[in-house]
Amino acid sequence: MTEGDRNMQRKENEAVKKDDITVIDLKTARKAVFATSVGNAMEWFDFGIYSYLAVTLGKVFFPEMSNSVQLIYTFATFSIAFIARPIGGLVFGMMGDRYGRKKVLTVTLIMMALSTLSIGLIPSYAAIGPTAALLLLAARLVQGFSTGGEYSGAMTFLAESTPDKKRGVMTSSLEVGTLSGYIAGSGVVTLLTYFLSSEAMLSWGWRIPFLIAAPIGMIGFYLREHLEETPAFQAMKKKHQKEDKQVSIKEIFLYHLRPLIACAVIVCFFNLVEYLLLSYMPSHLSAVLGYGETEGLLLILIVMFIMIPIVVLMGHFGDRIGNKRVVQIGLVGLILASIPAFFMIGSGNSILVFTGLLVLAIFLSCFEGTVPSLLPSLFFTSVRYGGLAITYNISVSLFGGTTPMVLAWLTHATNDTMMPAYYMMAACVIGLIVMTFFVHNTSGKALRGSAPAVVEEKEIKNIMDNPEKHYWWKEERRRIKKRVSKRKARNKRK
Repeated sequence: MTEGDRNMQRKENEAVKKDDITVIDLKTARKAVFATSVGNAMEWFDFGIYSYLAVTLGKVFFPEMSNSVQLIYTFATFSIAFIARPIGGLVFGMMGDRYGRKKVLTVTLIMMALSTLSIGLIPSYAAIGPTAALLLLAARLVQGFSTGGEYSGAMTFLAESTPDKKRGVMTSSLEVGTLSGYIAGSGVVTLLTYFLSSEAMLSWGWRIPFLIAAPIGMIGFYLREHLEETPAFQAMKKKHQKEDKQVSIKEIFLYHLRPLIACAVIVCFFNLVEYLLLSYMPSHLSAVLGYGETEGLLLILIVMFIMIPIVVLMGHFGDRIGNKRVVQIGLVGLILASIPAFFMIGSGNSILVFTGLLVLAIFLSCFEGTVPSLLPSLFFTSVRYGGLAITYNISVSLFGGTTPMVLAWLTHATNDTMMPAYYMMAACVIGLIVMTFFVHNTSGKALRGSAPAVVEEKEIKNIMDNPEKHYWWKEERRRIKKRVSKRKARNKRK
């Protein structure tokens, strides 16, 4: 370490003050958790009903094709919306780092509600021909654009609003919201398919879930509008209120490349498994394995109910033993259990099918309980929303959102019902390598660039006595500042 580095370190240690440490009011934190999770549930209800109506939508918008090809085209429309997600992530992410997390999250929710409502109003192929599919595509693109800022923003908001030692279990509620939204969407579709005839579903029944999106969106908007901005963002704005500290996209890629790559890989395996189980599997059960639509939806619905307490438990384990270790357990489990699970799913025995789905769901819960606390901790406060939104949405668009379409095509082309297992195993092997060698455990630690967040003031003394332990990210920040200084010096000489 040079003399200049030692001086910088000494100044930073001297700058650690008691007032910098955030004391989190648990009542306020729980309010943030509830409002964000409910809003996320509303968002994923809107987004999820498309998946559960995939077979019906294929008949409505692509009636002249065979059943398997209808499914491919329907999921292609599902996947193409993910083209807009990186754009939405870029726009909303940079806005979130400049203007605040809360404002952006209210905008994304309203956009999703209105675009979902519009799907329910589109005339069928029989009424207006190919124009119906084009209107469906336009609505899906708006959905994708708004979703680009939603989930990454929700993760950022919760991670910055919760205490360090409880971040895992409290942010796991975000995935509880996701599951609740999927459950609500699945439940509505299941009830409709049970009570309505096939003709009624094709004629008008499929519209009902989309039409109720508007009132649901207003509930989420009301809850989010009454939240406070996160303590971490407020502290950053207060510190730099006399400066324009907005970080450019170029600087994010120049100085934060390692967390960007790690984030991309984590998002890849997490979303691939999630979309496979929650979005693709209902259609796989009905269109590929021959189950009735209601039976397939009901099995997934029960599995998601069981997942909710498991997700919270995994968030708790993440706080106790480390989020990295829990994710690794999930990856190893899926590598070993995917083939046996899909043998059970394809057995034709309802009990074995349910068991196979549940095995996959338990290991998916390892990710859902910990990833919402892990991903925001990869980035510094000034680039957290932007860096996370850009990377998350590029990765989920390339590998997560395309999962239903790719699996439908692979299964159709190879006539091998085990293709989803092989696809998932390959992603998990890559994920395990990256998690083992390139990702650090961040449970119980302060977020990068933020002061520690505690529940009780008595914890502050321990932090003041051991600033290096609790401000663990300062060495990393020094390296970034050093690189920035060198680059500025080079540019000045030029």
